[in-house]
Amino acid sequence: MEKMRANIFYGKNDIRVEEVERPHAGVGEAVIRITLTTICGTDLHILRGEYPVKPGLIIGHEPVGVIAELGAGVIGYAIGDRVLVGAITPCGQCRACLSGQLSQCGHGGGYEAIGGWRFGNTINGAQAEYLLVPNAQANLAKIPDELSDEQVVLLADIASTGFGGAESGSICIGDAVVVFAQGPIGLCATAGAKLMGATLVIGIDGDDSRLAMGKRMGADVTLDYRAVDVPAEVQRLTGGGADVAIEALGTQETFESALRCLRPGGTLSSLGVYSGKLQIPYEAFAAGLGDQRIVTTLCPGGKERMRRLMEVVKHGRVDFTPLLTHTFPLENISDAYELFGGRTDGVLKVAIKP
Repeated sequence: MEKMRANIFYGKNDIRVEEVERPHAGVGEAVIRITLTTICGTDLHILRGEYPVKPGLIIGHEPVGVIAELGAGVIGYAIGDRVLVGAITPCGQCRACLSGQLSQCGHGGGYEAIGGWRFGNTINGAQAEYLLVPNAQANLAKIPDELSDEQVVLLADIASTGFGGAESGSICIGDAVVVFAQGPIGLCATAGAKLMGATLVIGIDGDDSRLAMGKRMGADVTLDYRAVDVPAEVQRLTGGGADVAIEALGTQETFESALRCLRPGGTLSSLGVYSGKLQIPYEAFAAGLGDQRIVTTLCPGGKERMRRLMEVVKHGRVDFTPLLTHTFPLENISDAYELFGGRTDGVLKVAIKP
């Protein structure tokens, strides 16, 4: 029986790197040898017991690797191809997929997970030496030779999510957009807002290094919530409120502040993963009379989404490598989680090399 090393979740604040059985590809599946992956904010929610997954699961959902095995029925790929696999793995055949809602893929039903997010949620994930990819035909995206693992790894989740938040907000050329906060996903949303034609992008955070990175990723103005009344300042800068507010942290405070920053008829695009109770104060919501929209976005996935994002990087429209501030081997992933969770040493995103 072939073995591999993997990071396994056993319970709240309990992860361990252990040897487990290596997966093999069945019909329609592929196995990739992971060459680079990451720790995501959602992984922190899992580790802290804020998002439930079953004990014994390998976690992680941002995979880059090399095809090691191909199951029957998977065509157009070869052993040794470098591939990017999205955190969301649509089947391409269910009602949601055929309706263009790939993120909400039902995978045939019977899964408790939200939508198409399966890696490290309902099936074994990417913080391991090998990963079994379901519905491989719909989810393997070949990486152009000129792009490195580091250039594409964040496209699997946070870049797709951040861009998705800008897209869901229906940003138009000339719009004013405010982004809470400037963590990894918020920074990708900032870059996405700029790419979509926003002419005033305002990044909000309370961390000096993240505010500086916000400027680097496309923010025209950054505001430190520790120093200013953010809604009042956004109202002043925009002459009456932002067209779109993107909430990328997942707290009551940022959600409410985002609402207060909107103009009448504006859109709140929510990317945060929330725990606890979320409330909407009636005055922040204009008592329901402000023609405002609240939309949510789960990371868009599938091979065509990954291809398009790689084209954006390939043609120099955006560079996400500055967000990869630290790299750890798989054996030291507990230290990586401690650094990432503690937000020390200017950490933004941690890369893991099995």
